[in-house]
Amino acid sequence: MGMTKLHGLAILVTAGITGAIWYHYPFSPARAQEHKASTGEDSVLKIDLDETSLMLPWRRDVLVLTPWLAPIVWEGTFSRDILDAQYLQKNLLTGVVTFAVENYVQFIEGFMSSANKYFLAGHPVNFYLFTDSPEKIPHLQMAPENHLFVIAVQDDPRWQDISRSRMDILSSYIQRQFQHEVDYLYCMDIDVQLLAHIGVEIIDALVATISSWQVTPQQDKASETHPESQSAIPEGQGDFHYTASFYGGSVAEVYKLSRACSAGLVEDRENGIEGPWHHESHLNRYLLQHRPTRLLSPEYYWDTELSSSSIQVKRMCPVHLHSQRQAPPTKSVRPLFFTV
Repeated sequence: MGMTKLHGLAILVTAGITGAIWYHYPFSPARAQEHKASTGEDSVLKIDLDETSLMLPWRRDVLVLTPWLAPIVWEGTFSRDILDAQYLQKNLLTGVVTFAVENYVQFIEGFMSSANKYFLAGHPVNFYLFTDSPEKIPHLQMAPENHLFVIAVQDDPRWQDISRSRMDILSSYIQRQFQHEVDYLYCMDIDVQLLAHIGVEIIDALVATISSWQVTPQQDKASETHPESQSAIPEGQGDFHYTASFYGGSVAEVYKLSRACSAGLVEDRENGIEGPWHHESHLNRYLLQHRPTRLLSPEYYWDTELSSSSIQVKRMCPVHLHSQRQAPPTKSVRPLFFTV
């Protein structure tokens, strides 16, 4: 009897783990039905997802599954060849949004050349570049399957105001244009360089990237958000700290995220509140209330000022120039690594 109970328990545990991983793969029918029911916007996401999971927890030195059973993507946890083949069958189109205003125009050529080479290589990508200086954009050689769209925007007197306006601009353009042109949309900072392939393993309904500062604790660098801010996270209630330098998902989910963050930023401004991390603070609050369906490990945005033996591939890194980068707040977050 004892062996029978143990055998039954083993079967249940195995089935639970397999089911959780399968369910949280973006091409699974269960994910498609949930996403369709949650968005209520059939015209926005035009995909009938019917594949099974290929995400496997091959890494034992890092956390590969969140407490809410969302996968965390690391090198060694997916087969890109198989994922590429499935992605091609779906005839999907992914978009990238980035902003280059004022002095950040200088990063356009470096960002675009590296993104054109490494971001979803071999798959069509629409790059949407918002800038206040369209005339300064250099000639860029794009891959045949990629397209660059330059969208003129007005600059703001302070970079904080530019940060605030991003979410409003993003939600407006999703509603009027992007939802009719792409299936998935990812937002990236312009002052970054892609150093290795970022493929379709990032595709899911709502995707966030874990901050690299979280895995290398820094003393005396945590910042508290104003307790009356719409972005405030009570002590002890955080999951991970997510960077605003790389996030995205389905067009429908990114629209809801950007609209909610924009509303929070407007309300804070009306109340005279300016959080230390601006739209990144509001992004983290939203992702606490609407947890991501897929997390990208710090490999996907690794700060070169840091080091960690767990980072096997540095896929994207910020470009540091004259300013000293400060670590984001690290309080109220879960530990990322565990030992076995």
